[in-house]
Amino acid sequence: MNVTSPEPALPSARGRISTAIIEYLRSTGPLPNGREISAAAPIGDDLQLALYLCYELHYRGFAEVDADREWEPDLLRVRAALEKPFLQALRDAATVHKLAGEALDELLVEPVDGSGVSHFLQDEGELWQIREYAAQRSLYHLKEADPHAWVLPRLWGRAKAGMAAVEFDEFGAGRADRVHARLFADLMADLQLDTAYGHYLDAVGPEALATVNLMSLFGLHRALRGALVGHFATVEITSSPGSRRLAQAMRRTGAGPAAEHFYDEHVEADAVHEQVVRREVVAGLLEEEPHLDGDVAFGVDATTYLEDRLAEHLLGAWRAGESSLRMPV
Repeated sequence: MNVTSPEPALPSARGRISTAIIEYLRSTGPLPNGREISAAAPIGDDLQLALYLCYELHYRGFAEVDADREWEPDLLRVRAALEKPFLQALRDAATVHKLAGEALDELLVEPVDGSGVSHFLQDEGELWQIREYAAQRSLYHLKEADPHAWVLPRLWGRAKAGMAAVEFDEFGAGRADRVHARLFADLMADLQLDTAYGHYLDAVGPEALATVNLMSLFGLHRALRGALVGHFATVEITSSPGSRRLAQAMRRTGAGPAAEHFYDEHVEADAVHEQVVRREVVAGLLEEEPHLDGDVAFGVDATTYLEDRLAEHLLGAWRAGESSLRMPV
């Protein structure tokens, strides 16, 4: 399935801030001011969409927006103003651990009575809920590993070598048909979803947007390189057991062979990646820069916090018999 589609169109606005940025990108209006930004909920719909719009200029961009606007100073100043309350909200709400080792050790212990999204989909999820889950995660998985690549020039030694090894696998180990974003697009095709990059931007809420924005926030700032490594470690450590449950959910509901294969691939690959990330990337980074220990822990905590928010949203809607999306797929 092709995931090299043209740049997506600009989405619909969700408030004053995102409206202003969309109009500015279309050259039809001014940027939002600081008062408007400070009044917005840091992890709310309007601010998260506005931040996603700013970040997307560093990925594929938008069909209606000139590529040169990626580094426009006024737009970067607004992006910084949007990032500040988001980052502060995460530091206030998500910080649990002071040391990376403590945070990572907790991730390695699977709860006996797990009740997350993968447990729900494995045990009782219906095909329509699996389709919604894939649409919610498409903004993440169709750029999977891209934000983490930004940290490579900021690492050296064991951390760089380990990170590059895992990223090589994420990008298909030299084979375009095995790029993980491509495999997720194949999963979406099995589920009769649109595989175009960014297609479901209008359909997802702030919970899903925030999980993607977190990767971009950490990836685009050298000062947050430790947090990005913490994010990456969280993803790799928790992926294998969760993917095993999701693979079973795909088989139970008859989602299709490509849907099964995506999660089967992650069960094996991420079990290996978890070892490399902990022993080489995290340990190598902290050997070189021990002062980043707390930043790695924060990356773990922030990732867990936002993933839990997304899970709460999904399960709350589904258990009420309602859609988790802003519009049907």
